[in-house]
Amino acid sequence: MIRTEICEILGIKYPVIQGGMAWVANAELAAAVSNGGGLGLIAGGAAPAEVIEKEIETARMLTDKPFGVNIMLLSPNADDLAQMVIDKRVKVVTTGAGMPSKYIGKWKEAGIRVIPVVPSANIAKRMERLGADAVIAEGTESGGHIGEITTMALIPQVCDAVGVPVIAAGGIGDGRGFAAALMLGAKGVQIGTLFLSAQECCIHRNYKELLFKAKDTDTVVTGREGGHPVRSLKCRFTKRLEELVKSNASLEEVEAAMAGSLRKAVQEGNLDEGTFMAGQIAGMIKEERPAKEILDTLMEQAAVLLVNFRELRGVTIG
Repeated sequence: MIRTEICEILGIKYPVIQGGMAWVANAELAAAVSNGGGLGLIAGGAAPAEVIEKEIETARMLTDKPFGVNIMLLSPNADDLAQMVIDKRVKVVTTGAGMPSKYIGKWKEAGIRVIPVVPSANIAKRMERLGADAVIAEGTESGGHIGEITTMALIPQVCDAVGVPVIAAGGIGDGRGFAAALMLGAKGVQIGTLFLSAQECCIHRNYKELLFKAKDTDTVVTGREGGHPVRSLKCRFTKRLEELVKSNASLEEVEAAMAGSLRKAVQEGNLDEGTFMAGQIAGMIKEERPAKEILDTLMEQAAVLLVNFRELRGVTIG
């Protein structure tokens, strides 16, 4: 079994965090991942605090293991969620889409482990100075909102820049990716796209089928023109967005077309109006499995690779 200091910090069996995917990461998925040995996350997204409170209560009925909440800092409800996780005694908070500077102090006072998602070494250093317990360095291969640096380039630079543990994210879809992340200096991984295939994941069947049929070239990045690039699976809606951009549509028109598109993908499976967020490892996923099986397989594959590295594909050392 692979254990790192992330396991000790978070009180988990495996150094794996489930991504805080908006509209996807609910109590059922979070609890399944936590019961399977990882750290499940409930996505705050743009939901009212009372909705996330109910998700937290549901998760506590489904698991006695640690789980956390992801807060998207650009959401209009961020202040409410920031206080709610204190009131509900949530053990771990991850953050994205902004800087958690004004919240970290009071979260730490409440005994919450704080783990921001960062796109660069410079921001990672800033989060460490503010008191973050670890950072999630997310490469551009990931699904959803992305930065520009690849995981292979980002992880070692962040590891060199900070003293807190680094969790790798982006482009990790099996034990090979996990082992590679450890080789780059990470102490754990965050995984989103792979958990879309979990039996406990709530997404519409159309979403899962689109994922299972995907090839290595079947993701696309939209929204670069407006400064909010998003990686998702190619479908009729992404083609429509590309056509809008080519026709010189205004930013307002493009944003209007995207409004509510993630919900339409997750809940309705709407191929004409939905954004089916997924990372570049989508082409590796071909079947639905329980979250625990996904985690166990990931760890077993990585352990074999790390133990047998000298014999891996004819590598000769010394």
